[in-house]
Amino acid sequence: MILPPASPTIPLSLYIHIPWCIQKCPYCDFNSHTKPEIMPEHAYIDRLIEDLEAALPEVWGRRLISIFIGGGTPSVFSPKSIETLLFAIRARMAFAGDIEITMEVNPGTVDEARFRGFRASGVNRLSIGVQSFDEQHLKNLGRIHDGATAKRAITSAYNAGFDNINIDLMHGLAKQSIPEALEDLKLALSFKPKHLSWYQLTIEPNTVFYKTPPVLATDDLLSDMQEAGWALLAAHGFEHYEISAFSQDGYASTHNGNYWSFGDYLGIGAGAHSKISHVATQTIQRYAKCKQPKDYLDRSKTFKTHLEILQAENLPFEFMLNALRLKQTIPFELFEHHCFLNRAVLMPILTTPIAQRLLRHDTKGFSLTPLGQRFANDAMALFLT
Repeated sequence: MILPPASPTIPLSLYIHIPWCIQKCPYCDFNSHTKPEIMPEHAYIDRLIEDLEAALPEVWGRRLISIFIGGGTPSVFSPKSIETLLFAIRARMAFAGDIEITMEVNPGTVDEARFRGFRASGVNRLSIGVQSFDEQHLKNLGRIHDGATAKRAITSAYNAGFDNINIDLMHGLAKQSIPEALEDLKLALSFKPKHLSWYQLTIEPNTVFYKTPPVLATDDLLSDMQEAGWALLAAHGFEHYEISAFSQDGYASTHNGNYWSFGDYLGIGAGAHSKISHVATQTIQRYAKCKQPKDYLDRSKTFKTHLEILQAENLPFEFMLNALRLKQTIPFELFEHHCFLNRAVLMPILTTPIAQRLLRHDTKGFSLTPLGQRFANDAMALFLT
């Protein structure tokens, strides 16, 4: 992955939130809701466009390097609705020539015809939420698809003309053995994707699993599982460029990379978050949109529900908690450019992780050590204390 060079304009991405799913998964803490019998698809698309128009003055003149349509399950919407939305965005904002437009899909909601429709709408990258190919693990995770459906969805995506595909997998599942976790990876690799997300199942508040938690892998088992998975992916030529992300041949995610390098993102949709930098005033603001779909659809209510101006004393911590997800060297220049601060203010908070051999640095930048990569959560926790 290549981080963007310093420039007068901080890179800008657009996140679009579709809040409905066929059913809510027990591990999910995202703003997702079981879709109603009659889904207000067209009304929601109209509100997304209105939301974008209301936000345009904040990003006027800036071009998008990526769009990510997430959820929820965006693939419950029709290709026609996605086409209408992307056409409206293109009419209002400039696109980079190589813009990445990603859409999350659930294997249980797509077929080849829908994939062809999504591709014709302008989507050029898919993130397929497989999570596992194992029937029992899928059942435990509350997924609506089985292993055969997942395999069929990946094949259909290729047949529809997509060549930039991410396969989403989880590990550290209840009663999952190392051979089972590796088998999921091997099955995914058999489809020759250019990108894989392989992330650990964690128990989050406000989820079914939080109330009735499954018995998860011990730390030692999880560590061995991760080491074995990383070795397998490395043997297949994948670059481990972010804690849970692996890519080949330059297919690292532009959108996620912009998040981790503390770039800007505009969020539209129920519960979507934004981070916008203002170079002229050297300030950074964050805000969120109203969370409940019914409120978002209500034209009598405003979109924004929370606004925060990030204070200079908090920026080093904010930057590090994002940047430390990346495995490569983070240039000090990137910090200076994206935080409007001199690198000298960053150095005091690097002292402890450097002393603990979790970080290393030189005159140009810093990065996690091999020990820090293994204990990345511990390294990030140092910046929260």
